[in-house]
Amino acid sequence: MMKTAAQNLIIIEPKKGWTTIDLKEIWKYRELLYFLTKRDIKVRYKQTVLGGLWAIIQPVFTMVVFTLFFGRLAKVPSDGIPYPIFVYAGILPWTYFANAISASGNSLVGSANLIKKVYFPRLIIPASASLAGMLDFFIAMLVLGGLMGYYHFLPGIALLLFPVLVVLTFVCAVGVGLWLSALNVEYRDIRYAIPFLIQLWMFISPVIYPVSMVGEKYQWLLALNPMGGVITAFRASLLGHQPIDWFLLILSAVIIVLLFLSGVFYFERMEKTFADIV
Repeated sequence: MMKTAAQNLIIIEPKKGWTTIDLKEIWKYRELLYFLTKRDIKVRYKQTVLGGLWAIIQPVFTMVVFTLFFGRLAKVPSDGIPYPIFVYAGILPWTYFANAISASGNSLVGSANLIKKVYFPRLIIPASASLAGMLDFFIAMLVLGGLMGYYHFLPGIALLLFPVLVVLTFVCAVGVGLWLSALNVEYRDIRYAIPFLIQLWMFISPVIYPVSMVGEKYQWLLALNPMGGVITAFRASLLGHQPIDWFLLILSAVIIVLLFLSGVFYFERMEKTFADIV
């Protein structure tokens, strides 16, 4: 028996409230996430001479500049450990986070042709842009391993926390990226504001200075910056120079989860308008 046109008709309607978050649909398009991530990695280093070495060059040169200006000239403290490895351990998660929100924040506008032609969960686009930066992150980790060997740092049991911190950093980047990418579709000023936001955010994060520089009474304010507790715990888990500050980390983790959920909710609510105004 031949199927009628009505039986073949598929109606796609916008959902309301928290029902807009369809994890089953996102899982269904997981292969698209993989291919978009692979595409972003290839595009990043296409027709470059040094290729993947840029993943190491950027954090290493940043470490050298920060060491000269903040470590030697400004005499910024570093929790009793050599400033180069102190600052590099902070630069690593920050560089990934900064590059991820920059890429994901502009991802929807950059994929306008794809959005207008094919239906798929748009959330995959900023998520893939954030995921692509993970390769650079792990390549740059090789330099940190060399510094740890040079300065004789051996991680302890706290190293088991490292995968959790990587996931938290990724979730935070996706959460911020969802907000920025959705806003960027409607307000193109956002793409000009993203570099300024990243620069300002770095200086209010404990990348070039330790949390101990801030009085104990006000240290919790650093955790309101979701990357504050993560960067501090990242250093402690790898270098083992101090215990994990669980209060700062848990507070940052809670804020990251709230940031991510709110980003998903706002992104999904705005998704139905992307094809019309992107």
